[in-house]
Amino acid sequence: MVKKTIELLSPVGSFDCLQAAIKAGADAIYFGVEQLNMRTRSSGGFSISDIQEVAAICKKAGIRSYITLNTVMYEHDMQLLQTILKEVKKRGIDAVIASDFAVIEYCRQLQIPLHISTQANVSNIEAVQFFSAFADVVVLARELTLKQVAHISKEIKRKHIIGPAGQLVKLEAFVHGALCMAVSGKCYLSLHSQNASANRGACIQNCRRTYTVTDTETQESLLIDHEYIMSPKDLCTIDMLDQLLLSGISVLKIEGRSKGSDYVFTTTQCYREAINAIEDKAYTTEKIENWMKRLATVYNRGFWEGYYLGRKMGEWASQPGSVATEKKVYVGRGSKYYPRKKIGEFLIESGTVKVGDQLMISGPQLGMAREQMLTLTVNGVLADQAVKGDKITFPVEAKITVKDKLYKIIDN
Repeated sequence: MVKKTIELLSPVGSFDCLQAAIKAGADAIYFGVEQLNMRTRSSGGFSISDIQEVAAICKKAGIRSYITLNTVMYEHDMQLLQTILKEVKKRGIDAVIASDFAVIEYCRQLQIPLHISTQANVSNIEAVQFFSAFADVVVLARELTLKQVAHISKEIKRKHIIGPAGQLVKLEAFVHGALCMAVSGKCYLSLHSQNASANRGACIQNCRRTYTVTDTETQESLLIDHEYIMSPKDLCTIDMLDQLLLSGISVLKIEGRSKGSDYVFTTTQCYREAINAIEDKAYTTEKIENWMKRLATVYNRGFWEGYYLGRKMGEWASQPGSVATEKKVYVGRGSKYYPRKKIGEFLIESGTVKVGDQLMISGPQLGMAREQMLTLTVNGVLADQAVKGDKITFPVEAKITVKDKLYKIIDN
């Protein structure tokens, strides 16, 4: 029996994604600021000045907020690190996710709750026991099997390993999203080739490229075709989530701070439904098939179950980018909102919109919403199609601003 104490943790790289995670049913979110997190290059993240707003939005929504400070820290980072942590303490962010001992020590001094990052590569009970002096949650290495996870969980209870909050240390694990060919993401390929360290959030993803293997004696070359041998498929555990929960995981973490609001909303919603189904003893094959189909519509490079079932090697992606079954194409942006009638107005800036099209809105207040254009109002008149320069209107619950983007969803 799975207890109703499971936390669903969603990735947030923008205010659009934050609202999407809340709407989809996340229990907590994690985000990064400035250059001291592992998604600095890919997501842009938030600034220090955004911490107050993130904390306020999460508190109002009744969810927890965690900040990632999980890069390698150098001496010149200490001033920025202390500035961020003082703001974290002041604004009431619920915890810091870190692996560097400088961050751990500053969190101890400031009495900020700490979660140990997967970058610490925790793979045994001795490591959990060591970190329990500083942290209430430990994110396990991504390469563990369910059997290994279950053993660690059992030993925490047997040895009664207590964290600073006075409760048993909780285990956190990734359940969905991108994986790295390196152990717990500690890759040096980008650093060696372009002097851009993945461990400083600057990975340029060399592994997503096509390579040729050359025999140094004969100089004969072989193009590696069909598989990107350094680029694993994405982790997906929704079809074995019941087993993962029974192993003792308390926090289910979705990867994807560099992904869009559609990805955050869809993955969070599917895993929320799956957790609820397991708790209600309604976790069925039919529901799993439906979740898998929906997860396939947003960014992914193919799915596999990771190392949880004992795999020794990864499954490699068949192409460098996404194989999502749907694609979003930018068509316009918000221009005006009529609050009494709850009507949003959008300016078409690219392509066309026709009656019957599936549209998606992404915005910092709305999060993510999808609409099918059953009727189309163009420049105040019913029409069959809108083109560049036209303004279209349709009902939207949240206030529309110029920051909102409008996309057309098409089959990929």
